[in-house]
Amino acid sequence: MMKKVFGWIGKGVALAIALVLLYQLWIFAHVLWWIDHNPTSTAFMAAGLARQQDKNPDAELRHKWVPYDRISIHLKRAIVAAEDAKFLEHEGFDVEGIQAAVEKNLKKGKLVAGGSTISQQLAKNLFLSGERSFIRKGQEAVITLMIEATWSKRRILEVYLNVIEWGNGIYGAEAAARRYYKTSAANLNRDQAARMAAMVPNPRLYEHNRGSRTYQRRVAVIKRYMGYSQVPR
Repeated sequence: MMKKVFGWIGKGVALAIALVLLYQLWIFAHVLWWIDHNPTSTAFMAAGLARQQDKNPDAELRHKWVPYDRISIHLKRAIVAAEDAKFLEHEGFDVEGIQAAVEKNLKKGKLVAGGSTISQQLAKNLFLSGERSFIRKGQEAVITLMIEATWSKRRILEVYLNVIEWGNGIYGAEAAARRYYKTSAANLNRDQAARMAAMVPNPRLYEHNRGSRTYQRRVAVIKRYMGYSQVPR
């Protein structure tokens, strides 16, 4: 009887491992496809649309893809200054940032900070949910390795700027530039770029609270450092 029980347990474990591996292969196939094909949707977009349609079944997302060369250099520099100053130096993970996040998590006794790079944030946006858990962070790390191993830094930043959330139902630099400044992503000036970059950590909050002191302080810091940002050509 015990042999049968252990046999079924073994088969169950083997099946679980096989499903996990198949899921990783499915993700990797998408990562490879997106090397030179643009994502039309992401996990975060799907979640955002579902959230919108809970209130309004006819709701649609605002999103328009624009190539890297048609995104303002000011926005590229502002985003790197705000989100990942070592973007061109690391291979997906900022060790110092992770150490600081671990210390903060240990102090709080729960997962409150992730020390995420642009590559990690992109991995999460493309495939995962916004929940905070160690399992999700582990999967995020695996996807980050896949992306960094197969994409150029230019491609990573291009996709990131085109898919991240910039307000309720607003995704990508072009839709955000149109929404907030009635201009294209290509024509954003230095001030506008800094203000857009400052929204990224909490876009749905800052969409209607851009007068807050926290937001204004963040804009000022980004303006101070964006001139030093190194971005892909």
